[in-house]
Amino acid sequence: MIRNPATERYSALTRIGLVSAVSALAMDEDMPPLVEAVRRAGALVETPCWDDAGVDWSRYDVAVLRSTWNYVDRIDDFLAWARCCARATRLLNTPEVVAWNTDKHYLVELATAGIGVVPTRFVEPGAATAAELQAFLAGGAAAFTVGAATEFAEFVIKPSIGAGSRDAARYRRADAATAHAHLARLVESERRSAMLQPYLDHVDLAGETAVVYLGGHSSHAIRKGAILRLGSDLVAGLFAPEQISVRQPQRDESLLAARAHAAIPFDAPLYARIDMIRDGRGAPVVLELELTEPSLFLAQAPGSADRLARALLARCE
Repeated sequence: MIRNPATERYSALTRIGLVSAVSALAMDEDMPPLVEAVRRAGALVETPCWDDAGVDWSRYDVAVLRSTWNYVDRIDDFLAWARCCARATRLLNTPEVVAWNTDKHYLVELATAGIGVVPTRFVEPGAATAAELQAFLAGGAAAFTVGAATEFAEFVIKPSIGAGSRDAARYRRADAATAHAHLARLVESERRSAMLQPYLDHVDLAGETAVVYLGGHSSHAIRKGAILRLGSDLVAGLFAPEQISVRQPQRDESLLAARAHAAIPFDAPLYARIDMIRDGRGAPVVLELELTEPSLFLAQAPGSADRLARALLARCE
C-alpha cells in the first residue's frame, strides 16, 4: 500500500474486500455507496463472499465484514472462517469482536458495566423450559438474568445467536402454550440458547433508535419501526422487512449509545450500531449491539459512506 500525504489518497495497491454472502450480496443496500466511496478514496475494492470456498483472502489488504447475513445457520463454520481469514489478512471487525458479538450473552457484560439493557432471561440447553417460562411470566427481579424488573403483558422469544429477527416471535400471556412450544424447539430440540424478554410497547409508537459509530465516532442515527407482530409467521428469509427513516437521537439516547460503545471490551471497532428502545419508565435501554454485519443505512446519511471509507483506509496504514 502506498499513500500520498498531500492528497490523503491511497494507491490502487491497496485492495479492500467488502465481505458479503452469496445469498445476501444483491440485497445489501449499503454495498453500492460504500464501494464507490472506497474507490473515491483511491483503493481497489471487491465484494467477495465468505461462503465462497474459491476466494483467496490473502489477496486483500483488509477484509471488512458487511453482509454475511446467513451466518446464523452456520455459526461454527462462520467463526472458523473468520479466524482463518484473519490469518490470511486483516479482518474487520476482528474475529474476537465477532465471536463476542454474535452471541447476545454480551448483554450480561453490558449490564455488569452499568449499561441499561432490555430485561432478559436466558434459557440454556438442558434447562427445564416449562419451568423457565413459568418463572419468567411470574415476573419480579428473579424473572430476569439481566435488566431491571418490569411488568409486561406481552413478551418475546428469540435465540441468543440470531440476526434479522429470524426465529423471533411476540406472544401474549394467553399464548403461553404456543410460546412454550417455540422455546422448547429452540432449547430442547435444536440445543440453542434462547432469550425471554418483555415486549416493551413504547416501540409501537416511537420505534427503535439505532446510533451508528464509524471509526470510533458517532456518525448518524435512524429510526426503525416495530417489527414483531402478534400472530405473524416467523421470518422466512435472511431478515424481516424494516421501516427506516432518519432520526436525530435524543440526548439520553446519545449518552447511552456513547456509554455502550465505550463498554465494548475491545479497541474501538471499525463500525458499530447501537440499537435502543425505551422501557416502561421511558428510559432508553440497549436492545442490541451490532458489531458483526449490521446494516449501517449509509443512504440515509449523506457523507457517511465516505466517513467509513476514510476510517477503513486509515487502518491500512
